[in-house]
Amino acid sequence: MANSDLIAKRAHDGREVFETRSIDHIPDSERHGSLTSQFTLWLSANLQVTAIITGALVVVLGGDVFWSLIALLLGQLIGGAVMALHGAQGPQLGLPQMISSRVQFGVYGAAIPIVLICVMYVRFSANGTLLAGQAAAQLLKVPDTTGIGIFAVLIVLLTLLGYRAIHFVGRVVSVIGVLAFIFMFARLFAQHDIGALLGNRHFSIASFLLSMSLSASWQIAFGPYVARIIRVICRARHRPRARFSRSASAR
Repeated sequence: MANSDLIAKRAHDGREVFETRSIDHIPDSERHGSLTSQFTLWLSANLQVTAIITGALVVVLGGDVFWSLIALLLGQLIGGAVMALHGAQGPQLGLPQMISSRVQFGVYGAAIPIVLICVMYVRFSANGTLLAGQAAAQLLKVPDTTGIGIFAVLIVLLTLLGYRAIHFVGRVVSVIGVLAFIFMFARLFAQHDIGALLGNRHFSIASFLLSMSLSASWQIAFGPYVARIIRVICRARHRPRARFSRSASAR
């Protein structure tokens, strides 16, 4: 951004408060962050209601619990490997994935995948905002539209504040999400016969492949923008560990 120095708002320590790099290259002098922050960021991104519903769909669509769990695990491993390769590009190039894709598609040709990605993420954001907004409305005892509006405002605010604010929220949400899942699993094991659920097996290749594809697509869908987030950390010496940190947190 050519006029970033003019519009950047800075904190008392001289750091930018609002995001100014956007899709620009991140020079080495501005690289910061750690693998731990990447782990908590992507962990928090996956500990949310849209991921739960995506996983539950495999049973809703006819799969049994036992084989669906295996298919979901395989899908995470396959999709995570593809997505992690995108993440490895971030620290090396310092560019978002959709900008670096100009190498393959050309400056004008890259507009085609960018349009498709924009459509995909508008729908993804709409689904997430709807589900999270409804959950917030239930907690706050307000109408659904109010809960959705509150959630949307918070997301826009985080977008404006940028990298540091997003990572701070990611650390907080990771702790809350892990505790919430521990509580839910404790209630699940206490109130339901898990053995009976796992014992009800009726393998279907169609259901198995559907479960695996849903799981893999969840991971691969992160690919177009994972490089944008990871590009701010140091380059070559962190590449294999960054790839592992991103993949492990998403599973």
